[in-house]
Amino acid sequence: MTDTSAPQAPNQAGNGEAMPGLRVLGQYIKDLSFENPGHGPVQSQPNIDLGIDVGAAPHADGNGLFEVSLKLSARAMAESNVLFITELDYAGLFQLQNVQQNQLEPLLLIECPRLLFPFARRIVAEITREGGFPPLLIDPVDFVQLYQQQVRRAQEAAAGAPAGQA
Repeated sequence: MTDTSAPQAPNQAGNGEAMPGLRVLGQYIKDLSFENPGHGPVQSQPNIDLGIDVGAAPHADGNGLFEVSLKLSARAMAESNVLFITELDYAGLFQLQNVQQNQLEPLLLIECPRLLFPFARRIVAEITREGGFPPLLIDPVDFVQLYQQQVRRAQEAAAGAPAGQA
């Protein structure tokens, strides 16, 4: 004898509650710049400083819409010469449904940037190649660790704030 149950709708949990959902409604470049002040032959391996920042804000339309922004910046230096500077602000419009409040921030600052990263990485590689340099291939990013660092900094800032300002 087999134990069978009625099929469930794809967006419902076994207890009848609606399952959390995440949809990517769009992705786009908000801002992109590439400066090439020191183009020329490079005698040594350049030093590359990389910056990554993630932000999220509710969209004006509401309805569970959020804009998540992934900002990548890179500066390549050879000795004391700046070879190139590039900055990319890549964003996505995400719709979240049935997400508990305590899961909202990690979802927006970990999972959404994880979905945007491969596209932003490709844009940075292409823009550096088009600028006359080998493509800058950014290593995969641990967005969980990045989020944990951000939370830790916020907690330290709140602990260091004078009473009544936290």
